[in-house]
Amino acid sequence: MAGFFLTFEGVEGGGKTTQARLLAEALRKRGHTVLVTREPGGTEVGKVLRRLVLEPAGAPLAAEAELLLLLADRAQHVRDVILPGLRDNAVVISDRFVDSTLAYQGYGRGLPLDLVHRLNSFASRACLPDFTVLLDVSVEVGLRRASQSRGASEVDRFEAQTHDFHHRVRQGFLAVAREHPGRVCVVDAAQPVDRIHQQVVSSVLERMGQAARRKS
Repeated sequence: MAGFFLTFEGVEGGGKTTQARLLAEALRKRGHTVLVTREPGGTEVGKVLRRLVLEPAGAPLAAEAELLLLLADRAQHVRDVILPGLRDNAVVISDRFVDSTLAYQGYGRGLPLDLVHRLNSFASRACLPDFTVLLDVSVEVGLRRASQSRGASEVDRFEAQTHDFHHRVRQGFLAVAREHPGRVCVVDAAQPVDRIHQQVVSSVLERMGQAARRKS
Protein backbone atom coordinates (compact mmCIF):
# COMPACT_ATOMS: atom_id res chain seq x y z
CA MET A 1 0.00 0.00 0.00
CA ALA A 2 1.21 3.51 -0.82
CA GLY A 3 1.42 6.39 1.64
CA PHE A 4 3.13 6.66 4.99
CA PHE A 5 1.41 6.12 8.35
CA LEU A 6 2.81 7.97 11.36
CA THR A 7 1.48 8.19 14.91
CA PHE A 8 2.14 10.40 17.91
CA GLU A 9 1.86 8.80 21.35
CA GLY A 10 2.44 9.74 24.97
CA VAL A 11 0.91 10.68 28.29
CA GLU A 12 -1.40 13.64 28.85
CA GLY A 13 0.29 16.98 28.20
CA GLY A 14 3.09 15.59 26.07
CA GLY A 15 2.33 17.93 23.17
CA LYS A 16 1.07 15.41 20.61
CA THR A 17 -1.51 17.68 19.02
CA THR A 18 0.93 20.58 18.68
CA GLN A 19 3.70 18.45 17.22
CA ALA A 20 1.31 16.71 14.81
CA ARG A 21 0.20 20.10 13.49
CA LEU A 22 3.75 21.43 13.16
CA LEU A 23 4.92 18.28 11.42
CA ALA A 24 2.01 18.43 8.98
CA GLU A 25 2.91 22.02 8.10
CA ALA A 26 6.56 21.10 7.57
CA LEU A 27 5.71 18.14 5.33
CA ARG A 28 3.22 20.13 3.26
CA LYS A 29 5.90 22.73 2.61
CA ARG A 30 8.00 19.90 1.23
CA GLY A 31 5.23 18.93 -1.20
CA HIS A 32 3.62 16.03 0.65
CA THR A 33 -0.11 15.45 0.88
CA VAL A 34 -0.81 15.19 4.62
CA LEU A 35 -3.88 13.99 6.50
CA VAL A 36 -4.02 14.72 10.24
CA THR A 37 -6.47 12.77 12.35
CA ARG A 38 -6.92 11.57 15.92
CA GLU A 39 -8.25 8.87 18.23
CA PRO A 40 -10.79 8.81 19.58
CA GLY A 41 -12.91 11.04 17.38
CA GLY A 42 -11.45 10.88 13.88
CA THR A 43 -14.80 10.06 12.26
CA GLU A 44 -18.41 11.13 12.76
CA VAL A 45 -19.08 7.90 14.64
CA GLY A 46 -15.85 8.44 16.55
CA LYS A 47 -16.98 11.87 17.76
CA VAL A 48 -19.94 10.26 19.50
CA LEU A 49 -17.72 7.54 21.00
CA ARG A 50 -15.20 10.17 22.12
CA ARG A 51 -17.84 11.92 24.19
CA LEU A 52 -18.87 8.62 25.78
CA VAL A 53 -15.29 7.74 26.68
CA LEU A 54 -13.93 11.12 27.77
CA GLU A 55 -16.77 13.08 29.36
CA PRO A 56 -16.21 12.94 33.13
CA ALA A 57 -19.86 13.64 33.89
CA GLY A 58 -20.99 10.49 32.11
CA ALA A 59 -21.84 7.20 33.75
CA PRO A 60 -18.87 5.25 35.15
CA LEU A 61 -17.35 2.93 32.57
CA ALA A 62 -16.08 -0.57 33.23
CA ALA A 63 -12.54 -1.00 31.93
CA GLU A 64 -13.80 -3.61 29.47
CA ALA A 65 -16.50 -1.25 28.17
CA GLU A 66 -13.97 1.55 27.79
CA LEU A 67 -11.68 -0.74 25.79
CA LEU A 68 -14.44 -1.87 23.46
CA LEU A 69 -15.65 1.67 22.81
CA LEU A 70 -12.13 2.74 21.86
CA LEU A 71 -11.75 -0.30 19.60
CA ALA A 72 -15.05 0.52 17.89
CA ASP A 73 -13.71 4.02 17.27
CA ARG A 74 -10.53 2.52 15.79
CA ALA A 75 -12.33 0.11 13.50
CA GLN A 76 -14.33 2.98 11.99
CA HIS A 77 -11.26 5.22 11.88
CA VAL A 78 -9.13 2.69 10.01
CA ARG A 79 -11.86 1.95 7.47
CA ASP A 80 -13.02 5.51 6.84
CA VAL A 81 -9.88 7.62 7.27
CA ILE A 82 -6.54 5.84 7.58
CA LEU A 83 -6.73 3.23 4.82
CA PRO A 84 -8.29 5.61 2.25
CA GLY A 85 -5.61 8.19 3.06
CA LEU A 86 -2.84 5.67 2.55
CA ARG A 87 -4.39 4.47 -0.71
CA ASP A 88 -4.30 8.10 -1.87
CA ASN A 89 -0.56 8.17 -1.14
CA ALA A 90 -0.93 10.65 1.73
CA VAL A 91 1.17 10.94 4.85
CA VAL A 92 -1.41 10.02 7.50
CA ILE A 93 -0.62 11.43 10.95
CA SER A 94 -2.73 10.15 13.83
CA ASP A 95 -2.78 11.63 17.32
CA ARG A 96 -2.91 8.29 19.19
CA PHE A 97 -3.42 4.76 17.85
CA VAL A 98 -2.88 1.18 19.04
CA ASP A 99 -0.05 1.98 21.47
CA SER A 100 -2.36 4.22 23.51
CA THR A 101 -4.81 1.37 23.94
CA LEU A 102 -2.04 -0.90 25.17
CA ALA A 103 -0.70 1.77 27.55
CA TYR A 104 -4.00 3.06 28.94
CA GLN A 105 -6.25 0.02 28.96
CA GLY A 106 -3.52 -2.61 29.28
CA TYR A 107 -0.94 -1.10 31.62
CA GLY A 108 -3.17 1.60 33.10
CA ARG A 109 -6.40 -0.33 33.65
CA GLY A 110 -4.73 -3.69 34.10
CA LEU A 111 -6.54 -5.56 31.32
CA PRO A 112 -4.66 -8.60 29.94
CA LEU A 113 -1.99 -7.41 27.52
CA ASP A 114 -2.35 -10.39 25.20
CA LEU A 115 -6.08 -9.69 24.90
CA VAL A 116 -5.46 -6.01 24.14
CA HIS A 117 -2.90 -6.99 21.49
CA ARG A 118 -5.35 -9.36 19.79
CA LEU A 119 -8.23 -6.89 19.85
CA ASN A 120 -5.98 -4.09 18.62
CA SER A 121 -5.00 -6.21 15.63
CA PHE A 122 -8.63 -7.08 14.90
CA ALA A 123 -9.94 -3.51 15.14
CA SER A 124 -7.06 -2.04 13.13
CA ARG A 125 -7.18 -4.74 10.44
CA ALA A 126 -3.54 -5.39 11.40
CA CYS A 127 -2.69 -1.89 10.14
CA LEU A 128 0.40 -0.70 12.02
CA PRO A 129 2.22 2.65 11.82
CA ASP A 130 5.33 2.91 9.69
CA PHE A 131 6.76 5.16 12.40
CA THR A 132 5.73 6.30 15.88
CA VAL A 133 6.93 9.34 17.81
CA LEU A 134 6.60 8.84 21.55
CA LEU A 135 6.66 12.22 23.27
CA ASP A 136 7.85 11.29 26.74
CA VAL A 137 7.46 13.61 29.70
CA SER A 138 7.05 13.09 33.44
CA VAL A 139 3.50 12.63 34.68
CA GLU A 140 3.75 15.72 36.88
CA VAL A 141 4.87 17.99 34.05
CA GLY A 142 2.38 16.49 31.61
CA LEU A 143 -0.64 16.90 33.86
CA ARG A 144 0.38 20.44 34.74
CA ARG A 145 0.64 21.31 31.05
CA ALA A 146 -2.71 19.69 30.32
CA SER A 147 -4.32 21.70 33.10
CA GLN A 148 -2.79 24.96 31.85
CA SER A 149 -3.86 24.25 28.29
CA ARG A 150 -7.39 23.35 29.30
CA GLY A 151 -7.89 26.48 31.38
CA ALA A 152 -11.19 26.59 33.20
CA SER A 153 -12.77 23.73 31.25
CA GLU A 154 -13.49 20.43 32.94
CA VAL A 155 -10.90 17.65 33.04
CA ASP A 156 -11.67 14.62 30.91
CA ARG A 157 -12.08 11.12 32.25
CA PHE A 158 -8.44 10.16 31.76
CA GLU A 159 -6.92 13.37 33.10
CA ALA A 160 -8.97 12.85 36.26
CA GLN A 161 -7.30 9.51 37.01
CA THR A 162 -4.78 9.12 39.84
CA HIS A 163 -1.08 9.82 39.43
CA ASP A 164 -0.44 6.10 39.92
CA PHE A 165 -2.62 5.38 36.88
CA HIS A 166 -0.69 7.88 34.76
CA HIS A 167 2.64 6.49 35.94
CA ARG A 168 1.52 3.01 34.82
CA VAL A 169 0.49 4.45 31.46
CA ARG A 170 3.87 6.12 30.99
CA GLN A 171 5.67 2.90 31.84
CA GLY A 172 3.44 1.14 29.32
CA PHE A 173 4.50 3.51 26.57
CA LEU A 174 8.16 3.08 27.45
CA ALA A 175 7.72 -0.70 27.43
CA VAL A 176 6.27 -0.48 23.91
CA ALA A 177 9.26 1.62 22.83
CA ARG A 178 11.68 -0.97 24.22
CA GLU A 179 9.79 -3.76 22.46
CA HIS A 180 9.67 -1.95 19.10
CA PRO A 181 12.85 0.15 18.84
CA GLY A 182 12.74 0.04 15.06
CA ARG A 183 9.31 1.67 14.93
CA VAL A 184 9.12 3.88 18.02
CA CYS A 185 11.29 6.97 18.44
CA VAL A 186 11.31 8.39 21.98
CA VAL A 187 11.61 12.17 22.15
CA ASP A 188 12.12 14.13 25.36
CA ALA A 189 8.95 16.24 25.47
CA ALA A 190 10.22 18.39 28.35
CA GLN A 191 12.23 20.40 25.80
CA PRO A 192 11.03 23.62 24.14
CA VAL A 193 8.42 23.12 21.40
CA ASP A 194 10.75 24.26 18.59
CA ARG A 195 13.52 21.89 19.62
CA ILE A 196 11.10 18.97 19.80
CA HIS A 197 9.77 19.91 16.37
CA GLN A 198 13.26 19.91 14.86
CA GLN A 199 13.97 16.44 16.26
CA VAL A 200 10.59 15.13 15.07
CA VAL A 201 11.02 16.47 11.53
CA SER A 202 14.55 15.09 11.27
CA SER A 203 13.52 11.63 12.48
CA VAL A 204 10.41 11.49 10.30
CA LEU A 205 12.18 12.59 7.12
CA GLU A 206 14.90 10.01 7.71
CA ARG A 207 12.32 7.24 8.16
CA MET A 208 10.27 8.36 5.16
CA GLY A 209 13.43 8.31 3.06
CA GLN A 210 14.20 4.78 4.18
CA ALA A 211 10.65 3.69 3.35
CA ALA A 212 10.84 5.30 -0.10
CA ARG A 213 14.12 3.54 -0.87
CA ARG A 214 12.65 0.17 0.13
CA LYS A 215 9.67 0.69 -2.21
CA SER A 216 11.80 1.83 -5.18
